[in-house]
Amino acid sequence: MPVKVAVVYYSSTGNVHQLAQAVAEGAEKAGAEVRLRRVPELAPDAAIDANPAWRAHIEATGDVEIATLEDLEWADAYALGSPTRFGNVAAQLKQYIDTAGGLWQQGVLADKPATGFTSAYNTHGGNESTLLALYNTFHHWGSVIVAPGFTDPSVYAAGGNPYGTSHASTNGAPEENVLAAARHQGERLAKIAKRLKGLADA
Repeated sequence: MPVKVAVVYYSSTGNVHQLAQAVAEGAEKAGAEVRLRRVPELAPDAAIDANPAWRAHIEATGDVEIATLEDLEWADAYALGSPTRFGNVAAQLKQYIDTAGGLWQQGVLADKPATGFTSAYNTHGGNESTLLALYNTFHHWGSVIVAPGFTDPSVYAAGGNPYGTSHASTNGAPEENVLAAARHQGERLAKIAKRLKGLADA
């Protein structure tokens, strides 16, 4: 049986969405069954409508299923993505995470490999601190954190973030070098998940 990977993300204008798609593609390349899920939008319409790109992204991704706690229970591995908000995880993803207390208490989330990805406006706009904040959650869950490290040339080509794929949106949408790093990250996550489940050679 293939390992099961849940790619759960929040994206306002589409950059993290593209990263999530690339992570999912990488996991699928490694033979995983993947669920790509977005968390619900919490921002008021007034804020969304003030940014045409934000509204356009919501309308363009209406067919992406909303994440539920069942997705976390189903998965053998997690990839969570969020734009950086003042160097931290966006409230939309954080609210979803904060509903997982019951699963955590039952031990459902423990011992599963997990990784994160993010996007900020600037290269030094909080990307690394957002990933580290996200990994605080994984520590509490008892996850096995699977950062990309410097395990593939694509990491260097995308700016060299060993904590997780990150994108500086001041450069526009993610380019192929960043998407390649995200695909590598998803593939690495799925391969580690296989090893932990005894489905692949060490």
